[in-house]
Amino acid sequence: MTVFVYVNTAKQPGDADHIKVFSTVDAAETWFEENDPEGVTFEYDVIGPPA
Repeated sequence: MTVFVYVNTAKQPGDADHIKVFSTVDAAETWFEENDPEGVTFEYDVIGPPA
């Protein structure tokens, strides 16, 4: 399983808006359209037992 991660470098670590994690690329794209059209995410593997 992977997630899509967005980091807002204008925010300090620990701020609620510093990192956003999306379960699907569609969820990320929807959020970006409304909040940060120029933003990007990176895909990250989730480590843990299989679902």
